[in-house]
Amino acid sequence: MLDLLNPYACAVRTRNWLYDKRLIRPCKLPVPVLSVGNLSVGGSGKSSLVRYMGELLKGLHVCILSRGYGRKTKGTILVSERGKLLVDWDEAGDEPYMLAKLLPRASVVVDEDRCRGAFFALEKLRPDIFVLDDGFQHRRIHRDLNILLLKKRDFSDRLLPFGRLREPLSSMERADIIVLSYTDIEDLDWRHNTKPTFKMVRENWKVVRSSDGKVLEDFKEVSFIAFAGLGDNSQFFKSLERLGIKTKERLSLPDHYSYKDFKLKEDELYITTLKDVIKLKPSENLFYLDFDVRVDGLEGVIKDIILKL
Repeated sequence: MLDLLNPYACAVRTRNWLYDKRLIRPCKLPVPVLSVGNLSVGGSGKSSLVRYMGELLKGLHVCILSRGYGRKTKGTILVSERGKLLVDWDEAGDEPYMLAKLLPRASVVVDEDRCRGAFFALEKLRPDIFVLDDGFQHRRIHRDLNILLLKKRDFSDRLLPFGRLREPLSSMERADIIVLSYTDIEDLDWRHNTKPTFKMVRENWKVVRSSDGKVLEDFKEVSFIAFAGLGDNSQFFKSLERLGIKTKERLSLPDHYSYKDFKLKEDELYITTLKDVIKLKPSENLFYLDFDVRVDGLEGVIKDIILKL
């Protein structure tokens, strides 16, 4: 009943109906397009999965196409070309900039109009394949593989503004495959799920010093001030607890926080996320938590899709 009275829900239903009935037609690109997205606002591991896919496809010229949330610019911005950074994070958005730094063989383009950004990339970069970052709701571009990330909270949440869902659970039907973001989703009833489903595993956790990239081996002997500006900061703090990383203080900041007036005390140790650390000056007492991602079986699916096109 609440969703029937929700103007946002009505707008989402109308928009999806227009696409489903092909009254709005998506633009079709001449190279394969893989999309990674989710249903909810905030952290579900989209950037981690995009990074993983970029590494899987390193033999190809991958162009990551993003909206560039939180950037101070508008329009089409070429963030990186085959790993060469061309703008700073505030012009690119923190997540596209992070991906550009992590994927030296890929190119990254941001544009609020992703069709326009895609055609710019085709002319300027000539990529072999596109990966849409946070692309599930962006239906203006046809995709050859639509990957949906899900987390447990999605199954009990409500649509905005009463909850954190951007679309209802019924939108799962548009996905070609589902990736479970966290293992706590395994206890849900999946008998009615007909989609190929994979699990994203985070492994090889490490605490890295921002000043020189050195891994801190004895992190359990020290205590940090932990801070993060993610869509869901609780997952970061839970990871610290699970790894036995001690914290004396925790600062939960808004997503895409700019850190403009953020000061580090010289006599304290700080730990944050990879997304946040790129916005701060490297320092001997500033560390970030990094990890690898593995999705068993996904590589074969992606390669099959590419070979068929």
